Amino acid sequence: MAKDYYKILGVSRNASQEEIKKAYRRLALKYHPDRNKGNKEAEEKFKEINEAYAVLSDPEKRRQYDQFGSTEFHRRFSQEDIFRDFDFESIFKDLGIGFDLGSFFGFGSARGRRKTFHFDLGDLFSQVFGTSPREDWFEEEVRRGPRQTEPRGDVVLELPVTLEEVAQGAEKIISIAPTGKPERLRVKIPPGIEEGQKLRIRAQGAYDFSGRRGDLYLQIKIEDHPVFERQGKDILCRKEIKFTEAVFGTTVEVPTLYGKMVKVKVPPGTKGGAKLRLKGLGLPGKDGQKGDQLVEIQIKVPRDLTGDQKKLLRKLAEQGL
Repeated sequence: MAKDYYKILGVSRNASQEEIKKAYRRLALKYHPDRNKGNKEAEEKFKEINEAYAVLSDPEKRRQYDQFGSTEFHRRFSQEDIFRDFDFESIFKDLGIGFDLGSFFGFGSARGRRKTFHFDLGDLFSQVFGTSPREDWFEEEVRRGPRQTEPRGDVVLELPVTLEEVAQGAEKIISIAPTGKPERLRVKIPPGIEEGQKLRIRAQGAYDFSGRRGDLYLQIKIEDHPVFERQGKDILCRKEIKFTEAVFGTTVEVPTLYGKMVKVKVPPGTKGGAKLRLKGLGLPGKDGQKGDQLVEIQIKVPRDLTGDQKKLLRKLAEQGL
């Protein structure tokens, strides 16, 4: 459905970012759910202006919206795309809510690095803003009735972990500042944790409008590894050997996820693509049993040959090798 975001915010198509921000702030305060209890029209208007601001406050999304028009833009962008990386910190500040969301979402590793994390938009809208991107949100809330004791400040964040941390478990130190004062939390990552699994930290989420604090959920995102590929509980790495080593056999060293190198015997006559299995060096499963490490053999084909090497290879070719 075509949506004129400029009309929704009441600004011209050549409005500056500051004008768009001011228009959004004025409308957000006017239509905020806490000021319009039970007003369905205000709820819908609040969702509309948040969507419009999410697009027009992002230079790239605004450029594509202007270039393709509303209908084509919505074919290219889903609701999730529109709200991805939306600057909620500015929203809280603009609404006059004393909550340093930027600091709260700034996770620090034990070495002090900062990373940007994404979070569950549906949860944040429904629990912090009192609304949701889903069209049927308001009807569901009416059926469920008011939630007097349920915190609305639950927050879901993505927490990257390495394959080494999946294999061995880990302890991460994260830093949050929901009131402006930094707090440090220790989070234990159990061995064998799965992609998408959530770790719950009670009463460490956002504060809702009544001052209650929700829970923090860390959703696991397993990072790509430069050496290993995950295949269920098994892991795969590749090792390149010479043609002569494939013919006569050899012994090679390969890394593992457990911080040590291991020697692997390559039998004579090994073909390219063959996989050698190292028992128990994979990832732990829910039953505590570890998978295996697979070593895929790749045969190196030389490109730069000396004259003598070429003569030898030609002789071998003449003999059927």
